[in-house]
Amino acid sequence: MPSVTPVTPVTTPALPVVFRPVRTRVVLLSVGTLVLGVFTVLALLMPHGGARPWGAGDRLTLVAAGALVFAVLALLSRPKVVADQGGVTVVNLTTRRRLAWAEVVRVNLRPGDPWVQLDLADGTSLAAMGIQPGIGRERAVRDAASLRALAEVYGTGESAAR
Repeated sequence: MPSVTPVTPVTTPALPVVFRPVRTRVVLLSVGTLVLGVFTVLALLMPHGGARPWGAGDRLTLVAAGALVFAVLALLSRPKVVADQGGVTVVNLTTRRRLAWAEVVRVNLRPGDPWVQLDLADGTSLAAMGIQPGIGRERAVRDAASLRALAEVYGTGESAAR
């Protein structure tokens, strides 16, 4: 007899709720801080004298490179999805979009998808990078199901276990 995995009922979370890939964010910001710290320490430890001394410009360039790495990793850690009574705010790498619940028709997270896709009432889709299964697959599936439940309760969402 085949084993059946029990389906856990999805509860609608209390609003407002923020969905974001916490582990990914912690890793990115930790690595960025470490890189900036190492580059800064290296800039301070480089020789002041000798045959090829490091000048202020060289040191500043090294610190700026560390800051640039930190900035890129901070940008990559930015995505989130915020749901409240009025709708959903999707914050991706460089964009922020506010949607009314009525605009969200379906919430999809299919196997192999890098993040949730929102099917919108105008026929387009919007990537919601704040829910991504990269490091924490179980959490992403749970968050997608919660967002789907919210879309069904507050908007015109269709039941879709995709």
